[in-house]
Amino acid sequence: MKAFENDLVLDGDRIIEHQPAISDKTLRLNLNKNIYGTFSEIGAGQETVRHFFRSGGSSRTIAKAMSAYDKQFSDAIYTTEDDGRYVTESRLKKMLSHETQLMEDRLNRDENPNRMYFNYANTVATIDFAKKFKGHGWVGIRFQTEPNGAYNDIILHIQFKENDVKLQQQTLGILGVNLIYGAFYQYHNPKKLIKHLYDHLDKDQLEIDTINFSGTAFNNVDNRLMSLFLVKNNMASAVMFAPNGQNILPANTLFRKNILVLRGSFRPVTVVNMNMYENSLKQFLERNKISEDNTKVIFEMTLNNLLKEGELDEQDFIDRAELLCSLGQTVMISNFKEYYKVVDYLSQYSNEKIALTIGAANLSAIFDSKYYQELSGGILEALGRLFNRNLEIYIYPSKEDSGKVITSKNLSVRENKYQVLFDFFKNENQIIDIEKYDEKHLSIFSHEVLEQIKKNDSNWKEYIPEIVSKIIEEKKLFV
Repeated sequence: MKAFENDLVLDGDRIIEHQPAISDKTLRLNLNKNIYGTFSEIGAGQETVRHFFRSGGSSRTIAKAMSAYDKQFSDAIYTTEDDGRYVTESRLKKMLSHETQLMEDRLNRDENPNRMYFNYANTVATIDFAKKFKGHGWVGIRFQTEPNGAYNDIILHIQFKENDVKLQQQTLGILGVNLIYGAFYQYHNPKKLIKHLYDHLDKDQLEIDTINFSGTAFNNVDNRLMSLFLVKNNMASAVMFAPNGQNILPANTLFRKNILVLRGSFRPVTVVNMNMYENSLKQFLERNKISEDNTKVIFEMTLNNLLKEGELDEQDFIDRAELLCSLGQTVMISNFKEYYKVVDYLSQYSNEKIALTIGAANLSAIFDSKYYQELSGGILEALGRLFNRNLEIYIYPSKEDSGKVITSKNLSVRENKYQVLFDFFKNENQIIDIEKYDEKHLSIFSHEVLEQIKKNDSNWKEYIPEIVSKIIEEKKLFV
């Protein structure tokens, strides 16, 4: 088997991608005299730098390795956080900034003019003794791609899945090596870099639910696409990004918040989508006597929906995301086909009220048993998980070809034997009609509006919010 550059090998007549051993990665980094940096690891031992010490030649790579475990020491070095926490993104960024400045202040570049500096850091909490919380952490690297060049950042958040602290420590160490190796040898291909973060790791060991690239080396990287890549490759069940396009941590965004979720294709966003959002939110707040400030609205797109046309069209995804962001919305991309999985996921981060907004046409499918055959408890288990914690579903009416308007009052589920379940949840006020709607809007469908845009039929503008139509025209989206 013959080796090539960029971890490619010749296997017979095929050139395939090789996965170097962790020791090979650290040795390659150690033997590169132009890569030099520091390691700051808090919370799970110095698991990453240990690999570099063991592989040999570490003096060529390691300027300093430290672990400020004591909180007073940590605060003295990196200052305190406003919320008093230590496993946070802001803490990680302070660590990277502080250590980078120290390197610049203390090292003389004249002696090694070709060196590229890096600072690797992590702040994590491993599984607790009661094994109730499996732990999580922030991991990042600040690095140069050329001597005296600008610094670039790769910052990610991980959720541990293993039930043993030693296994979590080992996992963290391997991940750290993969990140440093990727930063120097794969930064030009961020998708490849993300993929190889799991070298010698299994997705049952950890989940990466947030990743952001920044710096001149990543000027052309759209972090929303990186989020999509995580979900597409089963590295995360769901990811979220803010109106500014930056990936955000679901746990922070949803913590102690009431949540209203709208699922759709949003291809493009129509006046119907906005009517559903505005009126269901108003009813949700009034019915539960909760404030809008303490409520998070999530526009969700599923991977299944994004793949509906076959292969994933990245530009089409960005077009949709661009429009939702322009409306100031938080977007979630998930691999949850069933609604109960959405509720399960959100319930991890908030104990407050959760509501879904869906169309009447989709409501009937929730009571279709064929979607729950993989559950041992079938549809009863699914509905139990969906309507747990007094979930509310807000229903936007639909119109049949005959002109009949369908609401929860006259909706019939697909399987008659489950009509009694539907009626039960409706009588329990967990299925609620959206009261205000414009009947003429019930004939607006995103796919038809999309066709009008593609055919340059100007009538599409009356079905789209004004700000959205301007963006579609200015940026020539969906054409």
